[in-house]
Amino acid sequence: MGREIKFSLVYRDMWQSSGKYVPRVDQLTEVAPAIIDMGCFDRVETNGGAFEQVNLLFGENPNRAVRAWTAPFQKVGIQTHMLERGLNALRMNPVPADVRKLMYQVKKKQGVDISRSFCGLNDHRNLRLSVEGAKAAGMISQAALSITNSPVHTVDYYLGVVEHLVDYGCDEICVKDMAGIGRPTFLAQLVGGIKKRFPQIKVQYHGHAGPGFSPASMLEVARAGADYLDVAVEPLSWGKVHPDVITIREMLKADGFMVKDINMDAYMEVRALTQKYIDDFLGYWIDPNNSHMSSLLVGCGLPGGMMGSMMADLTGFQEAINMSLRAQGQRELTLDNLMVMLFKEVEYVWPRLGYPPLVTPFSQYVKNTALMNLMNQLKGHPRWTTLDKDTWNMILGKMGQLPGPLAPEIIDLAKEKGLEFYTGIPQDAFPDELDHFRALMDEEGWDYGQDDEELFEMAMHERQYRDYKSGVAKERFNKELEAKRAAAGAPIVVERPVVEMPAFDLETLTARYPEALPVQVPEKGQLLWQVDLTDVSEAPAVGTAFRAGEAVAYVQTFYGLQEVPAAADGRIVAVMARQGDRLVKGQVIALLLPEELPEEGFEKQPEKLPDEPAKRE
Repeated sequence: MGREIKFSLVYRDMWQSSGKYVPRVDQLTEVAPAIIDMGCFDRVETNGGAFEQVNLLFGENPNRAVRAWTAPFQKVGIQTHMLERGLNALRMNPVPADVRKLMYQVKKKQGVDISRSFCGLNDHRNLRLSVEGAKAAGMISQAALSITNSPVHTVDYYLGVVEHLVDYGCDEICVKDMAGIGRPTFLAQLVGGIKKRFPQIKVQYHGHAGPGFSPASMLEVARAGADYLDVAVEPLSWGKVHPDVITIREMLKADGFMVKDINMDAYMEVRALTQKYIDDFLGYWIDPNNSHMSSLLVGCGLPGGMMGSMMADLTGFQEAINMSLRAQGQRELTLDNLMVMLFKEVEYVWPRLGYPPLVTPFSQYVKNTALMNLMNQLKGHPRWTTLDKDTWNMILGKMGQLPGPLAPEIIDLAKEKGLEFYTGIPQDAFPDELDHFRALMDEEGWDYGQDDEELFEMAMHERQYRDYKSGVAKERFNKELEAKRAAAGAPIVVERPVVEMPAFDLETLTARYPEALPVQVPEKGQLLWQVDLTDVSEAPAVGTAFRAGEAVAYVQTFYGLQEVPAAADGRIVAVMARQGDRLVKGQVIALLLPEELPEEGFEKQPEKLPDEPAKRE
């Protein structure tokens, strides 16, 4: 029998690659014994990423969830690991150094053994504190390489990053193939190179199944010396998630590797419990398309989990684009036409933005830029007309060093706008904040919690933590769940408000606001301006601000309630539908004018917008 390959069940990522939420703590502790009884796992991914935020959105205490979820594995010697985003730690924006350091202390005491730390740009400077902080807390430091396929992301490039990470003291390397587009032979060369230079370093491979490379990749990295492989179980394996442990185990066993046996009775119990949680409520937030693999992901390199949101974006843009094309006497475009065009635009944009690996949040920046470029070009405007603040921060180096050079046109655009490039260490731009949050908690009379864990949550996710403490989060989630359960049954008839909406001419409005984006329903159904179905609410007022991706409204479809998201940060300039209206797929319900919104302090609803259009007589 050959060398042993060990498996890690990425139970957290299985869920968060499938939908919005993960199971509640009572469900996690229910499934843990069956996972243990399977007998084939040496590691389980328990938390990190959006796990803490999801619990806060439930209105539940994330610290209790982590302690309860890790405890059963700790008792039997199965190692637990978390995922964190380097400079961004457990959120989408940079975190001060003192808060990052506290995170490792807290998570270790809560029962987490391994910190898997990645920087979406592979900037080793952002990972130095991750390695040193995890080690100081007594955790195993597993530094991750964000894998992508580009001319600059060579084996030597990645090995250069590993040199720094090992110098900082990391114990392990994770080859994080977040979009599953790493070519199997390339991955084998990389793993082999790591093992040759640093034989003491353990290597764990994490590869999504979406484009279809993952079984070949897992076999190749195992042959090259990988120690651990991340796997999933039904009903959330394969698709755009992860390969199933059964198939990978059998493949490796046939190749001569030593692998642990699987208790199939326990496997079926984990499978049944996972399905029970989907049927209970979690399935309401799972995109059915995530169960499908797609070779289309090979070319664009976007993570599979983004396909659902990307198609929703394209659906929202389709009518406005076709309206512009009709006005120009040109042929209208199908959704498939637009998808291919967007993929091509991603391939155009990506190298010009310096080849940032397409992982959260940089995959969103690249996709959004490509989408806006496509929209602007089809309306007769130049590329790069619309770049949001976060994309500019990436371009300017405020989040780390880009792997490749920026295109001259991007550099020239930055100079035209008077923007300065940042060459310092990204962490230095964010001063310590724990004393500030201690003062805030003292004002509220809140306890810092066991091992300062409540202080940590407040400092990491202040807004969501306040909503949890006030009870607003639980109330909001329960209403959302109630609405989805109701929508999954018989259609709900919502009476229209007595106030009639002004009559607007879409062609006139589009001419008045050429930069405005349509807010379109993704499927036919009944319009609901709010989730609370007991409240017959009017539409948002003209001037209401929405963040990109925020739900402007909801549409009750035959199979459930769907959000109607804003395609960009901006403000509503017109509303063309009423509460309870029966809508067809693609119908425009509002227009949103893109606007750069500050992180905090902006007015949600100003008194009026400049040049507000008059209603049609």
